[in-house]
Formats: sequence, C-alpha cells, structure tokens
Amino acid sequence: MRRAGVFASTMSRDPRSGSIAIIGSGPAGLITAHTLLQDGFSQVQILTTDSTIGGVWSRARVYPSLELNNVQGEYSFSAMEMPGGQGAHIKGHDLCRYMEAFGNKFKHIIRFDTEVISIRRDEITSVWFITVEDKAKSSRQVLEFSRIVLCTGGCHVPKIPQTLSTDAAKKAGFPGPVIHSKHFASHLHTVLEPKYKSIVIVGGGEVCARAILSIAAYLANAGKKVTVVFKTADAFLASPMPLPDFIRKSRVLSILAGHIVLRTPLERFLHTTRIGSAINRFFLLAALSVGKNSPLRNIHPLFWTISVNDDGVPRPNRFHALVNAGKIEVIAPARVQGFGLDGASVCLSDGRAVKADLVLLATGYMSSWTNIFEEGTAERLGINRHPPSAPSSFNWENYLSLANPPPSRPESDQWASSMYNGIVPAKNITRRDFAVNGAVFTTNVGYTWEVVAHWISSYFLEDKMDIPKTPKEAHEHTERNSGWIRKRHPDTLLSVNESYSAFIALWTWPQYTDQLLEEMGLRSMRSGGNWLTWPFKVINLKEIATLAEERREKRDRSRK
Repeated sequence: MRRAGVFASTMSRDPRSGSIAIIGSGPAGLITAHTLLQDGFSQVQILTTDSTIGGVWSRARVYPSLELNNVQGEYSFSAMEMPGGQGAHIKGHDLCRYMEAFGNKFKHIIRFDTEVISIRRDEITSVWFITVEDKAKSSRQVLEFSRIVLCTGGCHVPKIPQTLSTDAAKKAGFPGPVIHSKHFASHLHTVLEPKYKSIVIVGGGEVCARAILSIAAYLANAGKKVTVVFKTADAFLASPMPLPDFIRKSRVLSILAGHIVLRTPLERFLHTTRIGSAINRFFLLAALSVGKNSPLRNIHPLFWTISVNDDGVPRPNRFHALVNAGKIEVIAPARVQGFGLDGASVCLSDGRAVKADLVLLATGYMSSWTNIFEEGTAERLGINRHPPSAPSSFNWENYLSLANPPPSRPESDQWASSMYNGIVPAKNITRRDFAVNGAVFTTNVGYTWEVVAHWISSYFLEDKMDIPKTPKEAHEHTERNSGWIRKRHPDTLLSVNESYSAFIALWTWPQYTDQLLEEMGLRSMRSGGNWLTWPFKVINLKEIATLAEERREKRDRSRK
C-alpha cells in the first residue's frame, strides 16, 4: 500500500521537479543534459570521472593524428554547428574543442573528477542512491536522485588479457611498458622515448579500432618500428574522392544494409529478390587497393560486420598506405599469447617471437555497467545481458540478401540484451525513472543520440508514447531485436559489450531514428523527396532542431 501511495504522489506532481543524474560527460551525456534543460527539468547534474568535458574525446584521451571515421556533421548537434570543411574527417582535437564549447554552456551542472562507486534504487521509495568518490579529496558521499540517465559508453573500462597484463610482464621479465590504448595520450611522452624503438600493437578489430590505426600511423611516422598483430582486422572503406553527402548522409547505405522491418518497396526489392540482393552485395564491397598477399585481406566481411573503418581519400601517411609501403608490419591471422622468455619479445600463437620494447594493447573494452550497480540492483532493473532465445523463434528467411552468412559460433556462446531500443531495460519500462543514451552503435552519433535524448525526455515527462505497455511486451520486442542482430551481424555480440551496443544501428540509423520519432508521435522521414529522389536526400541536423517545440505542442494539445 505504501508503494502505491508513493507512486501516486510521484505521478501527481510535475515530472520536471525531480532530480536527474546523468553519468558521463561524453557526447551522449552532453546532448541528454542539453535536451532535459531545454524541456524545463531544473535539477540536472552530470557526474563524470574526467577532469574535462568530452568523455572519450576529453583532453586527456586525444592525441596528435587521432582522426575519426566520421566526417563533419556526423558528430555534432543541431544547436551548434561544428566548424570544418564538408566531407573532411573529424580530427580528435577538433572534436574535443567542439564538445567543450557545447558543454561549457551548462558547465555549472557538471561535477568533475567524480567516480561513481555504486548505484542502488530503493524499491519502496523509488529513490536512486549513488555513492561517489571525489578523486581529488579521496572522500565519499551518497547522492539521491529521482531518475538516472546512464551515458558511460563502451570505451571506459579496458579489457586486458591476464597473459598480457603488467603482472604477466613482470613475471616474464619484460622490462618495457605495457599500455592499453585508452591511456595512449596520457603516456605519449613515454611511448616516444628513443629507447622504445620496436612497438608491438596487440589487436585491432575491437571497439575504437579506428584509434588503433591512428596510433600505428602516428608511431610509424614518428620513426618507430611498428608491428600490429591481429586475428581479423576491421573491414575498411576508401575512395579516390570523398563520398558525396547524397550517399554518405542519406538513406542509401541504410537501405542497402537492411533493417529488421522492410518498410518501402525499394527495401523489399533489394533484400527479398535475387536481382536486388545481388545488386546489394555488389555495391557494399571494400574499395581500397590491397595487394594479393597482403595481411590486410584478412578482414571481417564488410556486408556482415559492424567493424568498419573509413580511411577516406588514400593518403601516404595513413595506416593502410603505410602498410602497403612496408612501413608498418602487419601479422595476421595471429594472436599474441604472452611475453617471451628473453624479456624482449612477445610470443605468437604460431610459435614465432616478435621483438618488442613496448607493448600497446588494442584489446578492447569491457562494459562500463558491470561493476557500478549494487548486488541485486542490476537484476531488478533488468540491465544484465542474458542467453538469447532459441534461433527458431525468429525467421527472416525471405531476406535473400542474408543468404550464405559467414560461419557463426553456437547460440550457447552468444548473449542478448533486454534494452528496449537500446534505451530502457524492458523490465523497467513502466517506471520511467531510468534510461541509457550512447549504447546505440551508429555511424551518425550526433543525429542518433540527439533523437534518443528527446525520446528520453518525453519518456521522463510521461508523455503519451507508442511504446510497450508492459515489461513482457517490451521483453518480446527486445528478444526479436537480439535475434535480428545475430542474423544480420553474426558473432558481433561476441566481440562487443552491451554498454555501447545494446542496440546496433550502424548503417540503419535513419530507420532507427524514424522509429523513435514515430514512437514520440512526431513526423518521420524528414529529409523528404519524391518516389525517385527520397533515398538520396541528405539527412540534415536542421530537421530535428525543432523537436522540443514539436513535442511541447503535442503535449499541450493532448492536455486540452
């Protein structure tokens, strides 16, 4: 009875009166804060372990030559244009400056150098308790909030194999530094020391692999002997000239990629007919010249993977050109199994030893959600991964474009997420007190995460939305999406973590954001066009600049 009374009291007051914690000051956290403030939420606080704004793109983590897969416009928000030439790949330092300029508008709500130790929800009062530690003072306190938005991303907690840890290096007598790629910028002065001539980079097909290619190229251009060892590299794209916006920023690639729902005749033609699927496969081929015997041919198949790097226009000082020129040695397929007994090398799975003065680990990241929830909280919330449903439960046999997939591991090795739309745990969907932004894997971060931020704000405002009415209904929806991901991207869920891939909309972000807009009761497919031109119409951030006003007008109409 007490719980029902508290719930009724909560529902009767203005939803904007409660306090909201946003955990993380990266792009997802910043656009979420901006949107909530724009909608009148007055008690919003960002908690971040960093000393500056930006998350992955904060000052401590960017370094010279870091370049994104994304081009101008794909990592910015409608409220603030990002400077830079059209079609130019975004530099790490430029993105850092952009995020700082965007976040400085509400810097007063950001609590820096604050480590989140644990999160717990009181199931009676629905109050969230967040234990934090002030890193400068080494003091802890417990903060109380009405709602939480988790924006911690998937590049926060390094994944380091035990055989390649600093402890393993000490036991083997390896005297050189062992550095994870997350800490490359902060250890750059060490890496560039003249005594570290031979550098081995372990991995290259995990999340943030683009950064690894930038690191390898930077070190090779600095005169280091660089060896990259991986089992399977990312697929890659390049072209003699920048891809025009009517391809890169339109619905063309999303239509070719295939979505869980084929909503238009063109999509159905490309994915359910033999001619269409043949056209589809032909178009999505890698476009960079690679020698017949080059180890760079050992890549994930482009059509099936989310591990894709865009090298842009080929340049002599970039990774693929340096490999082709013999200035970066690539050993593939191979794995580094540990440190050599001579104290000056690493051992490969094929028995070879590779000289190493310093080892850089590009071994990926673990979920940033794993250790921050108190025992039982994550389970009650429904944020944990779980074994997938039986594959026979879902059937997309009419998708001829998905015929003959690459070999896949058994279902028993896979996992599934119960995050509705990658935003809300299905189990918690009716409570409207918890959401995630930044866990949707996409090529257009700015547009996608901005629409997600509006969806979250509408969700917290208790707007009328076309979303599941019960946890059971939401769970069925998430299971179907997990089945689709395993069908569309075999084995992807073995190599990624749920805190950045609770939902995958790599190429299909236009269909994904259209769905979110429709769930908010707003107009979708905003780029327009007629029956012939609509796939090529450029999707522009200006299309979503008025979402707050549109949602407000809809809310006002529903109350009359």
